[in-house]
Amino acid sequence: MRLILRVFAYLRRYPLFAAGTLACAIASTLLGLLYPRLTQFVIDDVIAGARADALPWACLALAGAFFGRDLFNAARILLNNTFEQRVIFDLRDDLYASIQRLPSGFFDNRASGDLMTRIGEDVTSVERVLIDGIEQGVVAALQIAVAAILLFRMNAALAAWALAPVPFIAVGVLAYTTTAHRRYAAQRRAVSALNSLLLDNLQGIRLIKAFVRQEAERHRFRERCERVRESSLRIMRAWALYSPSMSFIAAAGIVLVLFAGGRMAIASQLTTGQLVAFMLLAGYLYEPISRLHGLNQLLQAGRAAARRVFEILDEAPEPEIALPGPAARLPGRATGRIEFRGVGFEYRPDLPVLHGIDLAIEPGQTVALVGPTGAGKSTVAGLLLRFYPHQTGEILLDGIDTRRIPLVDLRSQIGFVTQEPLLFNGTVRENLLFGQPTAPEEDLWEALDSANASPFVRALPAGLETLVGERGVKLSVGEKQRITIARALLKDPPILVLDEATASVDTATERLIQAAIDRLTASRTCLVIAHRLSTVLRANEIIVLEKGRIAERGRHDELLRLGGRYARLWSMQDVAHTIEEQWPLTPRSP
Repeated sequence: MRLILRVFAYLRRYPLFAAGTLACAIASTLLGLLYPRLTQFVIDDVIAGARADALPWACLALAGAFFGRDLFNAARILLNNTFEQRVIFDLRDDLYASIQRLPSGFFDNRASGDLMTRIGEDVTSVERVLIDGIEQGVVAALQIAVAAILLFRMNAALAAWALAPVPFIAVGVLAYTTTAHRRYAAQRRAVSALNSLLLDNLQGIRLIKAFVRQEAERHRFRERCERVRESSLRIMRAWALYSPSMSFIAAAGIVLVLFAGGRMAIASQLTTGQLVAFMLLAGYLYEPISRLHGLNQLLQAGRAAARRVFEILDEAPEPEIALPGPAARLPGRATGRIEFRGVGFEYRPDLPVLHGIDLAIEPGQTVALVGPTGAGKSTVAGLLLRFYPHQTGEILLDGIDTRRIPLVDLRSQIGFVTQEPLLFNGTVRENLLFGQPTAPEEDLWEALDSANASPFVRALPAGLETLVGERGVKLSVGEKQRITIARALLKDPPILVLDEATASVDTATERLIQAAIDRLTASRTCLVIAHRLSTVLRANEIIVLEKGRIAERGRHDELLRLGGRYARLWSMQDVAHTIEEQWPLTPRSP
């Protein structure tokens, strides 16, 4: 019940639409109930009394009642659909806003397809409870109440016969309701799992083709589809037993009315017109009861969907301020001094990643983090951006603990270029404006020139208006990376975080990107995560991380003279560069 009350809270945003929809539904219902009374009048008074002059007026009144009923129905449909779409918009907007506020760790354990299912399909199911629940539930209850009152006023004894099946219907509703939520919850989980697999496979379609995994992935997809089918069939099997059973019990009530009313009519205790009117009213009594069965099914589906939607809405957002006390605002543009003091971090209590990291980056300096995979390099960058909360120590920006700086203020000071260049499915212009939405076109081309990207952008079919495809699939890795660098240049932040920006490109492209990075990092504080050591030769300090600890630190030449871990890494990469540049591969002899 708590879930349903939370869902209905969305209706308070649009009281006029809710009231208008209900008013039209009530008016159409009451006008429809004139049919039995007018029918009785025609049979008992007009036909039996041979009042031919009254017949046209009675039929005209009946036609007017039908016209009014359908006119109010048309207004109800218009109001209802406008109401419905506004509620869907609000619920999706709230859910998406909640997802954006969640900490990065939340997404480490969630499939994107599952979140898409919640925003798309689950919200629609919740909305149907909101709109159809109000309309059908209230109108059906009103129709039942009015029909029951009219039945008892016409003939109390016959009305008792008409209500005899109601206890059996109540038992059936209770039995169905107490078991249905488990079936619907299983179906929502199955649909979510199917959508998650589908999204993964669509994003990885080239890899599936390259590894000739089409049949294997089709088999996995069929398994997920089978779970959806089985969970849906379990719902339908229960519904196939429940709905016809309730319909039969309601029909039995009509039969009882016909039997008892027929005996009364034979005994002259009831006129023919009264019997016909009573039969029509009995139909008006049982018709909304049948509608409530469908509403019950809708309600159970909505409960399962609402639980999934509110599970996201109830997740704690990442705090703007991570320490108690007042916020510490930066006075405009940061100078860029960064300091890590004894920083320790663990994703889980049994999974420590960083231990006592101490480093300082002065304004305008570049510090590079190097080391083997899993050493904690990217984690250091993530902690600076507060993607994750560190457990021990302090991270300071301009002498202020970053946990006291509001997230918007902190992240607006930092430009971020990732190892895997991410472009959105839009034009080159739209992706560049992501860094600075108000930038004029000359600034776009200036950023592209600085990123060594303008030659290939000018050569694109539509230049800045060229669609890059999903995740930039129409561009090469190097082209995508240069656009992301131009995007960071447009943002013009005082601090830059470069996370292995040249790790996935060839040597020639690396030189282009490195030249762009040199322009990007000029006069900015930079934290560079490097896979290729050739990109950090001019760093003011190189930090060698190993198993979450600082193993070595110094400039490039100092670390080479030390002859330790960095020297060994450089020796291996120097050999690799020599092979790549000086020993071109020749094809094997056939």
